[in-house]
Amino acid sequence: MIESYDVIIVGGGIVGLAVALEITKRFPRLRLLLLEKEDRVGQHQSSHNSGVIHSGVYYKPGSLKAKLCVEGARAMIAFCATHGIPYQVCGKVIVATHEDEFPRLEELRRRGEANGLTGLQVIGPEKLREIEPHASGLRALVVPSTGITDYAAVCTKYSEMIQSQGGRILTSTKVTGVRSFANEISVAASVSAFSARYVINCAGLFSDRISRMAGTEPDVMIVPFRGEYYHLTPERAALVQALIYPVPDPRFPFLGVHFTRRVNGLVDAGPNAVFAFRREGYRRTDFNLNDLASSFAFPGFWRMAVKHWRSGLDEFRRSFSKSHFVRALQRLVPDVSERDLVPGGSGVRAQALTRDGSLVDDFQFVPSRNMLHVLNVPSPAATASLPIARDIVDAARKNIGLADLCKNR
Repeated sequence: MIESYDVIIVGGGIVGLAVALEITKRFPRLRLLLLEKEDRVGQHQSSHNSGVIHSGVYYKPGSLKAKLCVEGARAMIAFCATHGIPYQVCGKVIVATHEDEFPRLEELRRRGEANGLTGLQVIGPEKLREIEPHASGLRALVVPSTGITDYAAVCTKYSEMIQSQGGRILTSTKVTGVRSFANEISVAASVSAFSARYVINCAGLFSDRISRMAGTEPDVMIVPFRGEYYHLTPERAALVQALIYPVPDPRFPFLGVHFTRRVNGLVDAGPNAVFAFRREGYRRTDFNLNDLASSFAFPGFWRMAVKHWRSGLDEFRRSFSKSHFVRALQRLVPDVSERDLVPGGSGVRAQALTRDGSLVDDFQFVPSRNMLHVLNVPSPAATASLPIARDIVDAARKNIGLADLCKNR
């Protein structure tokens, strides 16, 4: 028997969960189902990240990222405080180690202030050592509003709230097919079949494939990039007080290797950013022929490779050579050594890539008939998950007729 719902959400990461939470709050009469292929929610990007509550200092003023990150940081801190989820507003320093980084550091200050951040301050080496005694740099930007939390715990709380408000979550349920008809969408899954008036695709690393299943060819391909971390040993964790970041390269949506103190006291060092040979390739040895072939068949992949082969090679060196990894970290904290680091975790980022080889920088939501496809929600998606969900639901009301369904309920 096919189970029928008003709205089905595909994907139980932090964005899919936040969308489900927003719908159950705003439209409590709608019958909502969330489908997640893993046995628990939030098992991929949502729980394989640095746990940072980003401030919004990096993003171009006026961009959706900038707007939602600044708003989302406030909302995330309030959510954690309300629900007893551990968090700290610890601040961070973005450190320039060469004079040619000074203009970029000043641009970050300008962007942050344009985005509404307060307390930003460019400091010299002496003040930097007062904040981070083991950090080294010529200048640094202090960003006091940056925080840290446990996003796996946030996902768990979102899940509890969705179900307490009448939504249904099915785990261990992989979507295998999507067919769109005049008045409904049929969703085939590994354990059953479902139908809904509307579907919202929040499948992260597989969002482009879900789009193709539904008969919509997206203009982008999801390309997986693995980020690998080390942990500082407990004896050397005092090398880092809070968060120490480099000045990012504006050509890439990655922030470079850095140090992050987590709410559990561990200090992460990393990540790098290497192309993964599997969409859920958390280890160097993970390989999936279909994933690799689909990336290689996309013309934008090779255009990206031609543009960025040199930096990509540097990232692979850091992946396979601990000494190379440590040398990158020593730019920020010279006292760190190989013996101070033990292997940590890794994460895989779902990065949308265009046909011309450009890495999509902003969030991207694409409507198609009675579906909405969330095709690019990179960092700061976890930070901004609550306002992102509001905007996705607003887009669903406007573009796929969710408002009409609500009126009928």
